[in-house]
Amino acid sequence: MERKFVKQQTSVPGPKSLEILVRRKQFVPKGISNNSAAFVKRANGALVEDVDGNTYIDFAGAIGTLNVGHAHPKVVSALHEQVNDFIHTGFNVMMYESYIDLAERLCGLAPGAFPKQAAFFNSGAEAVENAVKLARKFTKRQGVIAFTRGFHGRTLLAMTMTSKVKPYKFGFGPFAPEIYKAPYPYPFRRPEGMTEQQYNKMMIEQFEQFLLAEVAPETIAAVVMEPIQGEGGFIVPSVEFVQRVRAICDQYGILFIADEIQTGFARTGKYFAIDHFGVVPDMITVSKSLGAGVPISGVIGRTEIMEAADVGEIGGTYCGSPLGCRAALAVLDIIESEKLNDRAQVLGERVRTKMTALSGKLEQIGDIRGLGAMWAMEIVNGASNKTPNKAAVSKIIKTAGERGLLILSAGLYSNVIRILMPLTISDAELDEGLAILVDAVTTVLSQEDLAH
Repeated sequence: MERKFVKQQTSVPGPKSLEILVRRKQFVPKGISNNSAAFVKRANGALVEDVDGNTYIDFAGAIGTLNVGHAHPKVVSALHEQVNDFIHTGFNVMMYESYIDLAERLCGLAPGAFPKQAAFFNSGAEAVENAVKLARKFTKRQGVIAFTRGFHGRTLLAMTMTSKVKPYKFGFGPFAPEIYKAPYPYPFRRPEGMTEQQYNKMMIEQFEQFLLAEVAPETIAAVVMEPIQGEGGFIVPSVEFVQRVRAICDQYGILFIADEIQTGFARTGKYFAIDHFGVVPDMITVSKSLGAGVPISGVIGRTEIMEAADVGEIGGTYCGSPLGCRAALAVLDIIESEKLNDRAQVLGERVRTKMTALSGKLEQIGDIRGLGAMWAMEIVNGASNKTPNKAAVSKIIKTAGERGLLILSAGLYSNVIRILMPLTISDAELDEGLAILVDAVTTVLSQEDLAH
């Protein structure tokens, strides 16, 4: 396929990137990981250019942060206007209307026919921590249930709730108390011979038994669930499972918190992924694509829960910054005016079709799964061997990057390739990116076949 968008002036990384990389290794700790060894110079829409003049198609979207794409003109304009007026006062010191505007917009978009309020923070982890704070304050309980393979952040409480030990938790203990991990469905790895219906029934029973064997439900303040696990591997649970967890929460007075940090704002074809499951959460945590690259996060919840905190008990110096609020308001305008929820469905179907065709040719593609424009493929050792193949995924990511495509891995075993392209990507850009992906996957997995 002729490359229209990807331009390769040098090898990747190029000489200028390699020069900067020397300084990076000297002055920045290795604990901060990098998916690519190249350094960006500029980015627009779904395209990224590095300092050596190489252009890439972006299927990573800053880990799901850029649903409206890089440097969308409406976001850039809103930020310039805000900088010209003022940069920061601290909402705790002197308020600004954009904070109120954003809270009002999000409360109107969030599911649930009841009064809501919203509070803003900086990062997804902060949103999760504050949702838990509010849940504990409101219920006067301490326990929190998260799920296996879930990811909620890297701060102490959020890291405790996160499931993957390496690289997120190893050596960083002791962890926060009263955090419990319940089993979460993984349809691809259901026991051989078990039907989907039988598996759903088993997973629901396991959650019910968890509340007998591990922790009393009367001590639980909240259940925190990603409607689709992001870092966990784009795993989509059944509607029945999510609805049963919600019903159990109602039965015992437990709050249901939907972590929509990666799934929100049109990624799955709806403003919030939880809308696919017919469930209304008590609180929703948001971040990533809300700000189009500007740090902002939030908690949207029932008014009586949000009001549980007294004056000064939540917030912070940069929480809900004017820049973040203005960027987020522009994002909501873009999603509506450009019909990105509908666009996500179209893009997702094109990705699913391409992945499905590829999986028919390569037995190491064990599973294709997703919702809306949030799709992934799990790489294993073979059709009859579901052993995770992390090494192959690492090679695929490296090969794709060298050919001009930015992609990411995911999953407990890091053997899942996930797609998070901007929803503003053109059909031609998407097709070129998918062609590079197919070439990289085919090249690497074919070499694996030869090696065996």
